[in-house]
Amino acid sequence: MALAKRIIPCLDIKDGQTVKGTNFVNLRQAGDPIELGKAYSEQGADELTFLDITASHEGRKTFAELVKRIAANINIPFTVGGGIHELSDVDRLLNAGADKISINSSAIRNPNLIDEIAKHFGSQVCVLAVDAKSTPNGWKCYLNGGRVETDKELMSWTHEAQERGAGEILFTSMDHDGVKTGYANETLAQLSDRLSIPIIASGGAGTMEHFRDTFTEGKADAALAASVFHFGEIQIPDLKSYLCAQGITVRV
Repeated sequence: MALAKRIIPCLDIKDGQTVKGTNFVNLRQAGDPIELGKAYSEQGADELTFLDITASHEGRKTFAELVKRIAANINIPFTVGGGIHELSDVDRLLNAGADKISINSSAIRNPNLIDEIAKHFGSQVCVLAVDAKSTPNGWKCYLNGGRVETDKELMSWTHEAQERGAGEILFTSMDHDGVKTGYANETLAQLSDRLSIPIIASGGAGTMEHFRDTFTEGKADAALAASVFHFGEIQIPDLKSYLCAQGITVRV
């Protein structure tokens, strides 16, 4: 029996509000995160992801109070990321109602953080988020919400993270983010072939076909999207019905 593919709406949070951009810039308002989270939970989303997208850049912690208020209104697994640098941050957000923690910049700066989270809280709590861009020298990973290029290469870095105990990889193609032309399926398939942990596709959803393609061609285990859900372009129940009709196993 195939594992059900997961549909994950993503709340990108800036100054306490949900925002959405294109290629990580030109952010626009997308609504109240508590109301959106509640609606997605009721519509049958499999999980919810909350990313405080300026926490690392601004050098501050994620808003635990907002996490608490969203968690109180949903009944699906909840992943929180942004500004997580040490175990006490993880502890604080798990206590606020998060089920999993997503780390990106802090893991690149201090890869041992992955080992520590996996050891203290279990691999299932640790999601490694990777913001990457295709360059002439291969896929390079970026820090601080896509602002700073690093020398980390996508395939080797995700493999290292898996070995250190990361439970999932959330891969966002910065070139595909917000442009709605489909996910980076070729690269997702390579990740899926090389790694044994689940891969979450992020960046590029514009149509229901894009979700189908990332599950079939991209071999993704889950698909994360934001604007198509926030602005009502795709309804989650409709998407799940469509995927079912395409022979893709989803929870309905």
